[in-house]
Amino acid sequence: MSGAPLSPPVPAPASPSPPGPGLARFSLFTVLFNLAVIVWGALVRATGSGAGCGDHWPTCNGEVVPLDPSVETLIEFTHRATSGLALLLVLGMFVWSLRGWPRGAAVRRAAGATMVFMIGEALVGAAIVLLQMVGDNDSMSRAAVMGVHLVNTFLLMGAMSLTAWLAAGKPTPKMSTDKVFSVVGGVALVAMLVLGASGGITALGDTLFPADSLAAGIAQDFSPTAHLLIRLRVLHPLIAFATGTAVVATAVLGGLGAQTPTTRRLAAATGGLFLCQLAVGGLNLALLAPTALQLTHLLVADLVWIALVLLISARLGEHGAAPA
Repeated sequence: MSGAPLSPPVPAPASPSPPGPGLARFSLFTVLFNLAVIVWGALVRATGSGAGCGDHWPTCNGEVVPLDPSVETLIEFTHRATSGLALLLVLGMFVWSLRGWPRGAAVRRAAGATMVFMIGEALVGAAIVLLQMVGDNDSMSRAAVMGVHLVNTFLLMGAMSLTAWLAAGKPTPKMSTDKVFSVVGGVALVAMLVLGASGGITALGDTLFPADSLAAGIAQDFSPTAHLLIRLRVLHPLIAFATGTAVVATAVLGGLGAQTPTTRRLAAATGGLFLCQLAVGGLNLALLAPTALQLTHLLVADLVWIALVLLISARLGEHGAAPA
């Protein structure tokens, strides 16, 4: 039969590899790096090194690099340098998300939120220095800024962790898929933010007004003549137990309704980390807030927050939601 010869079939073009794994790994590294920066920032406060660079920002005592620094200057300058590097890492993460995902993708939104909160973190840090809210400053305005600082840090780490999570191909959470869990999880998130703000204020009080003994510290807390920062310390354990109820309830509901092993593991991690946090907090109180325990307390608090954010995202992403 006459006719044109059959041409060999043209192979279908290979689908491009997903851009997620690279950004997921980079975002995970950024999360870990920022956790280290946060802990070092707590060391700055606990050691009274916040004035190590004077009231100069972004320079340190008027110098780009201090040439003859004291220990306090080294601690503060190291924090500033690592914070600057953290900002560059977040900027790289944000640009990567813009180049690798289409407009409206959940990864881009999470990376964009991370960028916004990182800028907020830098502005709060600058305000603390320029307004001289360091050293022995015991004003309530400093306490308020500390509370805002801790809330912004939580939001930053949550958005950053979500960027890594979604970049790894995890499904986008849909708040309408499980209303009971959404409400309980939302309460837990808000409670954690309140607890974080309370913890920042309490840590400031512990640093500025250390007690000689546990009995003396409790007496200070209930003294009507004590500084307000001291009297506010008694609220933190109460907020912690109330928050624990919401966090553990979220972990239990998340674990019972989980459809994947990852969600079940996150539920167990969230509940376990919060119980660990309560234990560290109790030890911190009993031992009069030594610096090492203050840093541990803050680190575990951030890990609880990250686990809670990822648990809620995983649980609400199980019901047929499309990948980001």
